[in-house]
Amino acid sequence: MRETTPHSGPLRRAEQSPLPDFCRLPALFALFVVGALTVTVMWLAGDARRDWSAYSVSMLFVTWLALVVAVMLCKLRPLLQRLPGRSPYVGVWLLIVLVVLLASTLARWLDGALQMGLIDGSMHAFVRDNVVIAALLGAAMLRYFYVLAQWQARLAAVTRAQVEALQARIRPHFLFNSMNTVAALIRVDPAAAERTVEDLSELFRAALGPHDIGDGTLAEELALVERYLAIEQLRLGARLRVRRELDDLPADFPLPRLLLQPLVENAVRHGIQPLREGGEVIVRGQREGNGIRIEILNPLPDTPAKPGNGHGLDSVRQRIAYRYGPLAKVHAGAQDDRFVVLLQLPGTAS
Repeated sequence: MRETTPHSGPLRRAEQSPLPDFCRLPALFALFVVGALTVTVMWLAGDARRDWSAYSVSMLFVTWLALVVAVMLCKLRPLLQRLPGRSPYVGVWLLIVLVVLLASTLARWLDGALQMGLIDGSMHAFVRDNVVIAALLGAAMLRYFYVLAQWQARLAAVTRAQVEALQARIRPHFLFNSMNTVAALIRVDPAAAERTVEDLSELFRAALGPHDIGDGTLAEELALVERYLAIEQLRLGARLRVRRELDDLPADFPLPRLLLQPLVENAVRHGIQPLREGGEVIVRGQREGNGIRIEILNPLPDTPAKPGNGHGLDSVRQRIAYRYGPLAKVHAGAQDDRFVVLLQLPGTAS
């Protein structure tokens, strides 16, 4: 069994990073929203007349408190990550409670020392109430982050398994047809036979090679598609026509490995191979802001496709959703006399 390095794969990252990244916007947003909602609910639930000045002061205090908590969690996260098991979450909870305790004590002392009268009640009651609220809300929020991390780990495991199954899959008929093509070319065109063997070796390297070395690039994936098409061109001859419209694409755009080649293979297998006269496969791409738009089109056969048409499309959808998030889109279906697969992939900061 192949071993993986400790830093490889999304599942490994999820296991080694149980805490959310408090330096990033989602965690910061969650802290601020929870604090603001708490202040608003308490203000609305009060029996006294609505005091907008008190609400404003409370909102300012909670915003400042959330910012202090976020900065401390951001800076101390590497240390908390070293704790075993679920201890990082306990450490974060204790840190939140401690920060609220100290900040509440300081705020109540300053209010009394400066005689501003912004805080009602005694020091003990004010600090006690804030600590209890922070302890309860902190526990609930951390529970949410923990469940989210577990869900992401399971999703990563499923996605990884699907990627490895896809990469380990080599259709027997494609292999046999390619080897027959090589055998037929050895005597009549040894150079073409050699090129076909090289193309096959690259396809096998991509399909059976390491699965945990991260993304490839758009240029690498398109090169793999070209090797596949070169093999099929020798086998299908003039029946296979390919039109490429790939101007102005960012060659270094990060792309999961072996993402486009199975879609192009489906286009050839289900769109060209059943037609006696063959047809044209169109691979079209363009920039869309910081992202890209890829279209793969093939003719629709006269007879309905056999079950299994679009094999791997669901896997592609899940891989793209996991890699790029909800902004990515995958559409597939018939348009006029063609079957079209459309990928819209957003740019990423990573």
